[in-house]
Amino acid sequence: MKEEFINLIKSTNRDGIENLLAFLEKSDFYTAPASTRFHGNFEGGLLEHSMKVYEIFKEKIKQSGLNTPEDTIKIAALLHDICKTNFYKTDYKNAKNALGEWEKVPYYTVCDTIPYGHGEKSVMMLTEYIKLTNEEKYAIRWHMGFTEPKELYGTLGEAYKKYPIALLLHEADLEATYFYNI
Repeated sequence: MKEEFINLIKSTNRDGIENLLAFLEKSDFYTAPASTRFHGNFEGGLLEHSMKVYEIFKEKIKQSGLNTPEDTIKIAALLHDICKTNFYKTDYKNAKNALGEWEKVPYYTVCDTIPYGHGEKSVMMLTEYIKLTNEEKYAIRWHMGFTEPKELYGTLGEAYKKYPIALLLHEADLEATYFYNI
């Protein structure tokens, strides 16, 4: 799966893409969970989630009839959650095993060293390496949809009207999360 991800990202031929891939290689992107307990909370969950979002998003774009460049589909879907890179840490807690004996078990916890939000943090991180189109920026920034604070719903709605792929990315993210639990 990692090799497929890298090949998809490389195929965009964006200036700076090699530097972005070098950053990902040095980070925990390929081994990180997608969340602490909600979906993809296992080693490699973030990569698996990103690939599933890409698969769903690509199909949604096709069905919508929107004229969206392949590079935009790849960048937006595969990198929408780059903000989760170096974000989760493993800790341990006591829990009873199947025999009723206490043992230390690992679990994921959040260690946010760059508290900049979610979608906006992904956009910020990506623009350190590659230039994003406006469509990509809006799609990645607003991919969390109505989990954003209610005070932003008006802005979110305007973003979805202006860049419909942002809504489709949100839907793809939800489907990967709730239909596939990754």
